[in-house]
Amino acid sequence: MKTSIFTKVKLIGIISATLIIIFSSIFFLKTDFYYFILGTAIFIGGLPFFIALIIESKDVKEKEEMFLEFARDLVEGVRAGTPISKSIANIRSKDYGILNLYVRKLANQIALGIPMQIAFQTFARDARSKTISRAITIISESEKAGGRIEAILESVARSVAQSDKLKKERRASMYTMVVQGYIIFLIFIVIMLVMQFKILPIAPSLNMASEQVQENPISTGSLSKILPTGKTATPEELARPFIWLIVVQGFFIGLVIGKLSEGKVKAGLKHSFILVVISLWINAGAKLFWG
Repeated sequence: MKTSIFTKVKLIGIISATLIIIFSSIFFLKTDFYYFILGTAIFIGGLPFFIALIIESKDVKEKEEMFLEFARDLVEGVRAGTPISKSIANIRSKDYGILNLYVRKLANQIALGIPMQIAFQTFARDARSKTISRAITIISESEKAGGRIEAILESVARSVAQSDKLKKERRASMYTMVVQGYIIFLIFIVIMLVMQFKILPIAPSLNMASEQVQENPISTGSLSKILPTGKTATPEELARPFIWLIVVQGFFIGLVIGKLSEGKVKAGLKHSFILVVISLWINAGAKLFWG
């Protein structure tokens, strides 16, 4: 149900953003408002995906935390001499938060006579977590092979706990780097804005000086050579690539931040979204203020 709602919201966001971009390209393409409207369109279109990524990340963290509780309860049951299938049935009524649905489905499948390996595979597939999937695979194979299942379950529980601890330590240690990434990007934007609004406007005067120097045979060229047509490049033409340079920089910095902080490039998409929208809005605001 939640997935279908998010899919509809994403579709509405994409359609709205597309219409806004088309409308702004027709009526505001050569105005200072264009990049502000473009940033707003990206914000509207990307916001549902941004929220979905945050919720998905939060759900995965909660699932892994609850799975640790589930594994510990399963260890206690098996250690007491109860078969693993019976232990799962005994703990199905306990509260595991977001994992409740999956635990009860697992218990129901086992009660209906579905082989435990298949039931465990379904549990891992539904949970959509690499940590849970690895743990379930170990438990499933161990149950199939026999032996001291309680010792293996204890090892799995310790492994999940250690993995969760390492992830938390990684996020805490990388927090400073994430902040530094944002600060560096903002400094980069400031540098680009200074070049765009303070340095490039003096280009025509530099070009005039260069043309005067051309009377000297030793002079080899001028700023007019910048354009393929040989015409003088205006400050607006020189500044046009700057906004796309900032956008591309923000997108890839976001991916790097996500990879370093959470170990996944996908996690960096939310940072890319924030940085791209910020870069477009700041550039548009600077144009309205200084342009």
